[in-house]
This record gives sequence, C-alpha cells and structure tokens, in this order.
Amino acid sequence: MSNDYKASKEAFVSGMTGSTIGHINMISLASLLSIALHSAVRTRLPPSRSFQFMTEALLLVLPMLLSVTLFANSPLVLCLILAIPTGLLLLLPRRESGTFLPSSLRHSRQSSRASNTSQQTIPSRPLSIPVPPLPALTTYRAHMLILTIICILAVDFPVFPRFLAKCETYGVSLMDIGVGSFVFSQGIVSAIPLVKNPAHLTEPLLPKVTTVLRKCSAVLLIGLLRTISVKGTEYPEHVTEYGVHWNFFITLGLIPIIQVLLHPVMVYVPISLLGLVVAVSHQLALSTGRLAQYVLDAPRIGVVSANKEGLISLTGYLAIHLLGLSTGTLVLAPSPSYFRRRQQQLAEHAQGDARQRPSTSDSDTDDDVPVSAQASPVSPISPTSPVSPGSPLSPSPANIPSRTRVKVRRENDKTATELCSYAVLWWVLLGALRLFDIGAGVSRRMANLQYVIWIAAYNSTFILGYLVLDLVFFPSPLSRSVYSPTSKLKIHPDAGVLKATGHEAGAGRGREGSGREGTGAQPLLEAINKNGLMLFLLANVTTGLINLSMQTIYASDWVAMVVLTLYSFGISAVAWTCRHRKIWRF
Repeated sequence: MSNDYKASKEAFVSGMTGSTIGHINMISLASLLSIALHSAVRTRLPPSRSFQFMTEALLLVLPMLLSVTLFANSPLVLCLILAIPTGLLLLLPRRESGTFLPSSLRHSRQSSRASNTSQQTIPSRPLSIPVPPLPALTTYRAHMLILTIICILAVDFPVFPRFLAKCETYGVSLMDIGVGSFVFSQGIVSAIPLVKNPAHLTEPLLPKVTTVLRKCSAVLLIGLLRTISVKGTEYPEHVTEYGVHWNFFITLGLIPIIQVLLHPVMVYVPISLLGLVVAVSHQLALSTGRLAQYVLDAPRIGVVSANKEGLISLTGYLAIHLLGLSTGTLVLAPSPSYFRRRQQQLAEHAQGDARQRPSTSDSDTDDDVPVSAQASPVSPISPTSPVSPGSPLSPSPANIPSRTRVKVRRENDKTATELCSYAVLWWVLLGALRLFDIGAGVSRRMANLQYVIWIAAYNSTFILGYLVLDLVFFPSPLSRSVYSPTSKLKIHPDAGVLKATGHEAGAGRGREGSGREGTGAQPLLEAINKNGLMLFLLANVTTGLINLSMQTIYASDWVAMVVLTLYSFGISAVAWTCRHRKIWRF
C-alpha cells in the first residue's frame, strides 16, 4: 500500500462530525421492521426448507445493508418498503398454532399451595435457577453484530455516507452507537450468573476474577495480535479512536474483570445506580479534572499518553457495561423484580439485619418467581440448620431443592412495561443533559456522560422493540401475566398440559412458550449469535484482505454494493453452515 493512498485513506475516515440522533434512530428502525416482516412471513406463509437461507438473508441482512448505503439519506423510504408488505401479510389469517384450553389454566392459589409444600423440604443452600434463551435478546445481539460487520467494511467505500462514520471528537453517528452497543450487550450477557444465583455477588473474589480472566484472555490476546498486525502491515489506522497501541478488543477484555471487582458494592447498591455514579464521576473528572483537555491536547510522548483515549474512555465504557448488566437482570430474570428482591435479601443478610418476612400473599409469591416444580424427595430442613430467616438461603420461591426440576417462565409483558419506563428515563435524562450542555456534547472518544446515557437509551428502546414484536407475533400464556376475571388471582398453565403440548419453557428449539417448532429467534440470527466472536474476527480479517486487494475509496457505488453484498451474505453463509455447532469455546 503506497504512502499516498494510506494518507488518503486515513483522511477519508477522519474529521467526521456525525448526524443527528433522530436520523440514526430512523436508520436503525429498518432493523425492527425487517424483523416484523420476517415474523409476518413466518406466521402467515408456509415455510420453505429449500430456500430458507436465502429467505433469511434477504429479509434480515439485505435491509440492514441498504439502510446504511443506498437508503442512508432517505431511511423513511426503506421503512415504508418494509412496512407495506408487513401490513399486507397481517391481513392474511395466521397459520394454525397450539392454543391453551381453559382447563389447562389453573389459579395461582394451587401453585402457591404447592410452593408452600415444597418450602417444607428446602436444603441449606440456594438454588441456581435456569436462564433459558430470550429470543428477543438473541435477535437484538445478532442484528447488532450484523450491522457492525457490514459497517466495518462499508465505511471504506464512498457509498457509505460520511455522517455515519465515527465522529472525531463530538457528535453522533451509527458507528459510534455500534461500539457502545457492543459493551452494553456484553453487560446484559454478564448478568446470567447473577440471575441464576444472586448469591454469586457474595462469593470470594479471587476465584471469580480467575474465571473471568481466563474467559477474557482470548479477547485480550486478539487485541494484542491486532495491534501487532496493524503495525506490521502499515494498515491505515485512526489513532484518535483509542490510541496508538490500544484497540476496542482490549477495552472489551478489561471491562468484565473490573466489573467482578465491584461485586461487593453491588450487594448494597442497585446496579443501575452504580452505573450512573461511575458515569457522573467520569464526567466530573473530564470536566473539572481536566481529563478532557488532556485527551484533546496532550502530546503522545509516552505509553500512557499514546493510548490516552483508550485508558480514559475505559471508565465510561465500564458505566455502559454496568447499565447493560442492570438491564440483563431485568430482562433475563423470571420477573422484573426478581433480582432486586434477592439483592435486598443479600444486603439484609450481609448486614446481620435479617428479619423473618411476613408470609406473602399467593399473588405476591407468584409474581416474584413464576415457576412450576417437580420435586424429588429430600430431607426436611431441621430446626438446627444454619439458615437465617430472611437470608438468601431461607425458604423462598427461588430456593427450591437442588434436586428439583424447576421450569422458569418469564413474564415478558411485565418486563416490557418496566423496560419502557427505563427507556423513557434515559431519553429524558439525555434530553436534559443536551439542554444544559453538560459534557459539551456526545463524545465516543471520551465515553462521556451524554454518550453513556445515549447508549443506554438507544439499546433499551430497541430491546423493548424486539420484545414487543415477540409478544405481538408469538403470543403465549407463558410470556404474559393472566388473571382470572372472577377471582382476580393469577392463572398459570398446567404443568402436565405444558409437557404434553410441548409448551414447556426452554423445550427444544421453540420460542419460549410458543408451542410450535421453529418459533424461537430467527434461525439465521440464532446461528450468528452462536458464533458471534468468530464471525466478528472473520469479518475483520476479510475487511483487511479486501482493503489490501482494492482501493476502496475510489470504488463506484455499484462496485461497492456488489462487494458488500457478497461480503455480508458470505459471512452469513458461514454462520448458517456452522449453525449446529459452536466453533470456539473459551
């Protein structure tokens, strides 16, 4: 690569000021509408096994490619192109699916009695509840990865508008939202061990740090190899993104380690509040501690100053991760309040303040943990067992015997309602920050307060969108709260009927509670989500090879579209081919 072309390439992706938040949201809306169209096709038309991959790619990948290239300046047109056939398909009758009969529903009083019976045989250690896949979350993560994979190559072509490329210092763009969304998504997934067993927060730090360090070592190694390869091949780079040696993989690898060190604090402080405290503290350091001036003006005369963007933005990305972690405890748990209640019990127990809680009503018990259990005989708990009343080990719906098979269902309607309140809160807070010009604007480079809140607002909104689409197109008694019109008690599906009809949560490949084969997350998106890291690495390598083999910044729009279509469909084909196995476990 000649020095002249390298300089031209670096100038091509430098000095960007971005677009507007409304424009970015309109471009991203194509993602939701493509899922709506795919769901309409899936529920109204007979499936075609022969052309399944091409159908998935055309409905799920192509709209995202078009949204950031040919339709980037007119996203409303693309949204209408996707919305009109979706509306027409909704006029057709649904394909038949399994439905619940009235006799298959039972009042929660019966389940409460069963729960009370099971509580008499509870051992002295807590249960790790299962966390079945959430199709809306799978869709969100896979769509985000597809968009990222497309953008990392598309940004090198003129067909990709410059206002979508990463901003130099301040501003909003689609690629700015991508890196923050990766960290937010990482936080959501990191909530799985906390939802399974909230007492994980109180476990010894050293074993947890060792485990997370082992898991993150692969990502850190990739970051090191990327730095070596970029320097060795003189590949064009933009040092104001993260620094001379730092890159996004290093940030991704370090954040989970820092998060684990904060577990003792999370016992007493809500995770969302902790994330806000970290974000506000970071902004104070930028504004009053002159860190912002250091990032913008300090010369790169040492290892620290050479990587000042990566080091200083790490705190802001940690705040994003914590807000994602908080969202994960909300959407992955059986009910929105589940983790909060367990966290409060942990705090009470740790303070030595545990009190015997008054017996809850039937509906309260069911609201906290919607479960059905098949208990195997265990020894009854003795009066001398070391269990403090009100502690995390005390009898509760979450502490069912370890040899009990527990089937947890999610009340996604309640989750959607609470997630909506968080999304509104983040957008209002972002509006207030922009109104009073706190932080001087959105800055991905420094991951300031406005950037952190924008990432939380954007991702909460789009996860909510996927969750609502899930509830609309695949309704089920297992995904919402149902109350008797006469007794006002909650109604639960009968466990025997669930087993007989295949409606059990987490059974097979079906969507949680859908009762039909193949109604989980979209097959292509499930495949992408299964091997996300490997596909991202493959996309990075492919992007490098394409850039080394052609002068992308001089390519015409149609040449660029051919290359980008082959590239995005090729990555999708690799994911589809490997959909039944995980390529790399670490």
